[in-house]
Amino acid sequence: MSDAYEGDVHRRMDTDWWRTVTVAIVGIAFLSMIFAAANVFSWITATDVFGSVHLYTLYGIALVLTGAGVVFVGIASATDIVETRASDKTGVLPGTLAATLALAIIGLVVSQTLGISSTLGWAVPAQLAGVLVFFGVTFAPDDLGSTLPWGLFAAFVGVLLLTGVISPEWTWKLTTFDLGIKGIIAIPSLAFVASLLTAWSAAKATEGFGVRGQQTGAYFLVGTNAFFMLGLLAMLVLFVTEKGAGRAMKGFHIGPGLSIHWPFVMNGSGLGVMIPGVKPAIVGTFWLVLGAILVSVPLGVGAAVFLTEYAERGSFTSIVDIVTNGLWSTPSIVYGLFGYAFLLPRLGGRPSVLAGQLVLGFMLLPLVLITSREAIQSVPDAYRDGSVALGVTRWQTIRSVVLPAAVPGIITGVILGVGRIAGETAPLILVTAGGLNDRGIHVLDSFKFSTAPPFVTNDALLHSSSALPYQIYAVIEAGVSGSEEFGWATAFLLLVVIICFYVVGIATRLYFQRKLNQ
Repeated sequence: MSDAYEGDVHRRMDTDWWRTVTVAIVGIAFLSMIFAAANVFSWITATDVFGSVHLYTLYGIALVLTGAGVVFVGIASATDIVETRASDKTGVLPGTLAATLALAIIGLVVSQTLGISSTLGWAVPAQLAGVLVFFGVTFAPDDLGSTLPWGLFAAFVGVLLLTGVISPEWTWKLTTFDLGIKGIIAIPSLAFVASLLTAWSAAKATEGFGVRGQQTGAYFLVGTNAFFMLGLLAMLVLFVTEKGAGRAMKGFHIGPGLSIHWPFVMNGSGLGVMIPGVKPAIVGTFWLVLGAILVSVPLGVGAAVFLTEYAERGSFTSIVDIVTNGLWSTPSIVYGLFGYAFLLPRLGGRPSVLAGQLVLGFMLLPLVLITSREAIQSVPDAYRDGSVALGVTRWQTIRSVVLPAAVPGIITGVILGVGRIAGETAPLILVTAGGLNDRGIHVLDSFKFSTAPPFVTNDALLHSSSALPYQIYAVIEAGVSGSEEFGWATAFLLLVVIICFYVVGIATRLYFQRKLNQ
């Protein structure tokens, strides 16, 4: 079937009421998914009342409506009530999903509800159901295979909720696993899964199934995934903000002349302080991140320039790629152990800011190298050729043409890396942290110059310091100096600091992009 023919059939469809029904199903199901996601994160509960109706009852109504609607859509297409161009077969992916769902449901019901705990007793009917559903859905016409399984499942779950079989007080005891699934968790989870399946099915039906329907369904899944991933990040930020913003903003005010008074940021945590704060930890975090950037960026960018512009592509660069990717994926505690065993004995034998800067710099280096190479490789060869045609040397071309064009990509890598190292705790416990200091380190005031090597010294860098990630660990996990509320406030402030790093990095990237375009 050609795309032109399918488009002609699609234009002949009476799409007004068909689209109204399918779009309404997608809308109701998507709204149910949003409520279910909020329910899982405890922003709302299944027992909350909306318009004198409990939320779990609304879940049931929505699932019955969307499930019945999807079944109707499939039957209407199969019986030619609506002219569509459904494929002869549904496909392996829907068949596999339906078979997995049937396998899980039958297996759990037989083994847990009916109490048949022997492997043969529950595995045989579960596998048999899975095989039958797989072949039944895979080889069924697209309009039936894409609608009936999900519509019936959603309607079944909705009936269970409406009849009270599954309620917030309900608990399913899994005897084999010594585990209980409570209704307050099962209800939003089932509602989310069933709503997602019905919305996917209805999205395919909006375009009359077939190739167009499969494409629309795929777009819906991709868009839904992006929406909820971003929503998850937003929920995490809001959750930390809700927990810690009140304590962190306590006593904050702006005085005459726009003078800012923020006790939690400007105070330490010593005795006699009315509102204990995290100033030493903020100062320590700043110097740790700055030192890591100074260590990693010159080395990473320089190595990227050599590997991209000078080194021949071969076994050497392949080995460097493998090693770099391996180092970036190495757990942070390994870097911390390296610093503890190798760096500390050579830096005075005690935790210090300098050791932390070096360890975090080594952690940041692989990402800077990877992103810098990609940024340099993305510079068009026409830039290089034009520069060479003017008689410019290779180094002058790299310095004046290649690197300025690659700066936005390099900054992106640094931003991503800083976001990681600023929140690292394990390495700092081993090589930097020495308790919760009352005062922050004074790096700038500690520089001393002499006529003897190494000519410049800084005692502040050779002493331990607190940092925001370590302070969160110390307060919440180890119970040191403060309450859980103080720990959440510290977590909120760390989040603000990381976001500020991102804002500065993004602003710098945009500046160089604009300058490059000009």
